[in-house]
Amino acid sequence: NLKSSKNTINFIIMSKRLLFESFKLPKVGKDQITLANRVVMAPMTRSRAIDNLPNDMIKTYYAQRATAGLIITEGTAPSKNGLGYARIPGCYTTQQVEGWRKVTDAVHSKGGKIFLQIMHCGRSSHHLNMPNGAVILAPSAVPIKGQMYTDQKQMQDFPVPKAMTSEDITTAIAEYADSAALAVESGGFDGVEIHGANGYLIDQFLNPSSNLRTDGYGGSAQGRIRFAIEVADAISKKIGNHRTGIRLSPFGAFNGMDGEYPGSKELFADLATEFSNLKLAYMHLMLGPPSASIDQVKSSVRKNFSGALILCGDYNVDKAEKALVNGECDLVAFGRPYLANPTLVEKMKTNAPLTEMNYALNFTPGAEGFTNFV
Repeated sequence: NLKSSKNTINFIIMSKRLLFESFKLPKVGKDQITLANRVVMAPMTRSRAIDNLPNDMIKTYYAQRATAGLIITEGTAPSKNGLGYARIPGCYTTQQVEGWRKVTDAVHSKGGKIFLQIMHCGRSSHHLNMPNGAVILAPSAVPIKGQMYTDQKQMQDFPVPKAMTSEDITTAIAEYADSAALAVESGGFDGVEIHGANGYLIDQFLNPSSNLRTDGYGGSAQGRIRFAIEVADAISKKIGNHRTGIRLSPFGAFNGMDGEYPGSKELFADLATEFSNLKLAYMHLMLGPPSASIDQVKSSVRKNFSGALILCGDYNVDKAEKALVNGECDLVAFGRPYLANPTLVEKMKTNAPLTEMNYALNFTPGAEGFTNFV
């Protein structure tokens, strides 16, 4: 019939797009990660990890989306001090790693690839969302203006964080690296993505509004990027640079960040050079609304960084294909469309309509709006 023939033609045309072709991440020796396509599932907090543990519901959620070329998990704490939001997972205890192993086995059984996003929330946290003995840390004792949700008392003011000592910094870097090693060696992940975006700990070091330090980790741009570089170096030495990526959000204002500030464009260009020197597998840029500054950062990162580049930010099939064909990036990440469309790759290939997400269910504890879409 006519409709069936039209769908077949659409599928053939769409399937020939660069977006749906395989891609090889940079290799070390003979060790190389091959992705089935250039579609990346972006990391998204979903708040389903009761007691900070990956569970069977989370296993189902990621397995449903295994046809993405690469899945990047929700932000996952490398230590109890790294927790922030209610019900986010960790990767620092045996029980957590065992839970993640079930997730990665399920994704791999369907032919997928999956990286763990390691997120230290820093000052974007509240004591009620953390276990006893955990400490809210930040580069400086500067709180976020506003409130955070807690299960116990709902919205609460952000506390004043503890300014990190040099010992705290050394410990935090080791926690990132140890968590990455657990993720890959025991948790079965193909690699890790360092969360350096959206106002979390690494971004707090980068941004002069949250980093008022006068030691070697503050002040100049070279001081403020030092923590990010040392975290990336420590992780890549533990698991291999070909298994290490990093996400940044140029000019992002989330979690009390300044957005664009003097020298910020140069800072991201310098970071790209440093991460290229470390031979990281990829850089992942979370982009805001189009602007001349965004275009300048995209261009400088592409020029200065020798690894793969992922772009994320309100892309659809056509915009993603254009970015790939023009050489702006190697992979394109999709976030919100994946919430209610586990088979997003197949839907994009066939030009099928996308299911709308019920955003009221984004961070609720149950399966509705997570693995079920009725």
